[in-house]
Amino acid sequence: MAQTPPLEQGFAVLGPRRPRYPVILSVPHAGRDYPRELLERTRVGASRLKALEDRYVDKLVTPLAQRGFRVFIATRARAWIDLNRSEREIDPEMIHPRPALKAIDHSAKVRGGLGLVPRRLAREGNIYAAPLPAAELSARIGAVHRPYHAALSDALDQARRQFGTAVLLDCHSMPPLRRASGPAPDIVLGDSNGASAAPAFVTCAADTARAMAFHVAINDPYSGGHILARHGRPELGIHALQLELCRSLYLDFSLEEPGPRFAETAALVEALAEKLADEAQAGPDSLAAE
Repeated sequence: MAQTPPLEQGFAVLGPRRPRYPVILSVPHAGRDYPRELLERTRVGASRLKALEDRYVDKLVTPLAQRGFRVFIATRARAWIDLNRSEREIDPEMIHPRPALKAIDHSAKVRGGLGLVPRRLAREGNIYAAPLPAAELSARIGAVHRPYHAALSDALDQARRQFGTAVLLDCHSMPPLRRASGPAPDIVLGDSNGASAAPAFVTCAADTARAMAFHVAINDPYSGGHILARHGRPELGIHALQLELCRSLYLDFSLEEPGPRFAETAALVEALAEKLADEAQAGPDSLAAE
């Protein structure tokens, strides 16, 4: 298995250079590398910052590299930079000097404190003790964010050329959800409300999970973020889905360590990847029929 070590780039690319499947998996919030420079600037320690992690989703996904899938794993902590936000999703109050308003996207995520560089934690308040120098933000973007998306884009283009269709499965975790009636979903599938993938792929993933007795929701409350918006191009044969896994599904009661259903959840991710690969290789007629 070929592997690109994370080194200073903040992510690893696992799996064969010529993958056996048209499905590529990404885990952009898996990072547990907290640089000294980050901890020196924050008001809270790494033990608090890990609340931003999609805890151990990388351990669910990494085994697929041995099966012949290409897998992208963030290693640098999300608190350093969020790979599922655009370069423009910046909180201007966090940066010195403040960027021009026309240069930023003051999205709902930014307003909620979860922009390109997360600003705050629930029950903790602001993460950083002082604004970040603009040059440091630019360095983080250049060292981690742009290389990640460039490499992911290249891999998707390669898969499309090799197989005719490429599918990105972007993997995340979510806190346990509540529903007024009926069971809460174990997983939420997102396709940017139909914009990032052909309907056949959402149907395929949902049917696969339900057949394995998992409760599924679609685009509610998570429809996808920047990764789907940037890389999902169904009209070009590149489809992108977001997978949100409930943390109580695969972690223990504390939501800190792998729990008794960890292997079962890993089997779900594997089944989703394999079934999406089958759907992608079924031919254009099945996609056009939707």
